Amino acid sequence: MALISNAILAVLILTATAILLPKLTGAVLGLVFRGVGWLILRRTRSRREYVIARARSEEQESRVPQPNVSTSSLSRNGAEDEDWEKVDSLGPGGIQTATSSESSGSAGGNKNSDDWDGIIGFFHPFCNAGGGGERVLWEAVRATQKRWPKAICAIYTGDHEVNKATMLEKVENRFNIQLHAPTVVLLYLTTRKYVVSSSYPYMTLLGQSLGSLIVAYDAFTLLVPDVFIDTMGYAFTLALCKWLFPTVPVGAYVHYPTISTDMLASLDDQSGVQGINSGAGKGWKGKIKRRYWQLFARLYGWVGQQIDVVMCNSSWTAAHIRSLWGTGNENTSNGEGTASSPAVVFPPTAVAELESTIAVDAESEKTRQPVLLYIAQFRPEKNHPLVLRSFARFLQERANNPACAGQPEPRLVLIGSVRHASPDETHIYNLRLLAHELRIRDQTTFLCDAPWPAVLSHLGTSSVGVNAMWNEHFGICVVEYQAAGLICVTHDSGGPREDIVIDLGDGATGFRAETEEQFAASFEAALALPEAEKIAMRQRARRSARRFTEEEFSRKWLEQVKKLVSMR
Repeated sequence: MALISNAILAVLILTATAILLPKLTGAVLGLVFRGVGWLILRRTRSRREYVIARARSEEQESRVPQPNVSTSSLSRNGAEDEDWEKVDSLGPGGIQTATSSESSGSAGGNKNSDDWDGIIGFFHPFCNAGGGGERVLWEAVRATQKRWPKAICAIYTGDHEVNKATMLEKVENRFNIQLHAPTVVLLYLTTRKYVVSSSYPYMTLLGQSLGSLIVAYDAFTLLVPDVFIDTMGYAFTLALCKWLFPTVPVGAYVHYPTISTDMLASLDDQSGVQGINSGAGKGWKGKIKRRYWQLFARLYGWVGQQIDVVMCNSSWTAAHIRSLWGTGNENTSNGEGTASSPAVVFPPTAVAELESTIAVDAESEKTRQPVLLYIAQFRPEKNHPLVLRSFARFLQERANNPACAGQPEPRLVLIGSVRHASPDETHIYNLRLLAHELRIRDQTTFLCDAPWPAVLSHLGTSSVGVNAMWNEHFGICVVEYQAAGLICVTHDSGGPREDIVIDLGDGATGFRAETEEQFAASFEAALALPEAEKIAMRQRARRSARRFTEEEFSRKWLEQVKKLVSMR
């Protein structure tokens, strides 16, 4: 009898241990993370005070009339770099105590929400890349500045070669976005290499995600913001912020889920059109890859549930995030904007500027040339080779068609940004080689890092806009095509299929394709439309683009960020 009692007692002890040990371990880890966070806050307090004082000083200087000297020129004289050397030299010692006014201002205090003067940290290590994600970042900063003019927008970046003056000048030239310089702060990361995909030839998703934790820690040791927002897709950084600083609200603007059910499905794809991993699920390596992706998806889902406010750039992205992150607790008073119900905030596009600059009518149709325009960063996922091969096939079929004799020869123009000292440079070199091999070199033009005026010029004179990325998360360039009156030929997936190149009830706004043959046929169909139908389709596309204005983005962005600010 005693033996049975002892056995039952042992079972109860083991059961209690199995239940309580994970909770106890979690509680201990929580205390450790909070302790580390407290130390980071203590060590960076003096730097925070310097950042605030510097921003207030620049604000006062900007109000002093200087007819012949701009803020940008003042920054270019080297003072910018010297001041940031002072910031970087502030080490753990010499910690100052924040004044009561600054402390209350940083935390929000009892001030009116419009007067909030805290620090919003934007995690965007590649903010100088010049792509659609960067347009979202800088438009978000502009909207934030207008709503909370006293707040400081701190951007964590790894672009050491560019100072603030040069960065803001490039933003204006590339995106036509003007920012208020005094309340923009660039914080330079030294660990960005840990999120570069080339650093992880195997298990890239996990490697980059864990590497982002190192970069995030680097960011927090520079400055701990009052609100932390990731605008590049590094969800793990937001979870780390919550573990270290539980009182700091975190938000995510998701351009593209790190893992998705479509990616898992692509492993079984036999057509070869579903991304760079199409058909990679074969054999024992494929089984390992599938299992690895499944486990990573579960981890990614758990991380996403730690985020307070979730925004997605398209219906396609929101559906995937909802399926991956949607089992967490509702962390905001409003259902929309949570992991279970992410808010769809379409990226900003210069629709108004394009409409006012480029006419779409019978007269402007005479100036359109048979040019196919592809605006996209020169990266593998944009699938430029598909466009080149499709264009070569299109030209070959056109040469064999007697009806096309004597007509102007179509041309292909590829415009995109290139991250220097990166795989992008090798990629564009290979694209040039491919154009040469396909014998379309003379009909193909590559434009790297073109300024906005040059992009605007091509949008006004081209006839067809192309996008070939499989599961493009949204497709800002596609909206630009529509606003400029181009006839779109896009990949039949992702954002272009779900949100952009759709029939709104009055007719088609473009063409969608998947294969090389379909793209070539769509190029021919778009250019062969009768003039009246071309103009009608261009005008329908322009009306469709009005759903994606900068004003609409700003309104929806501020609705969600206001929730984060109110949490402070």
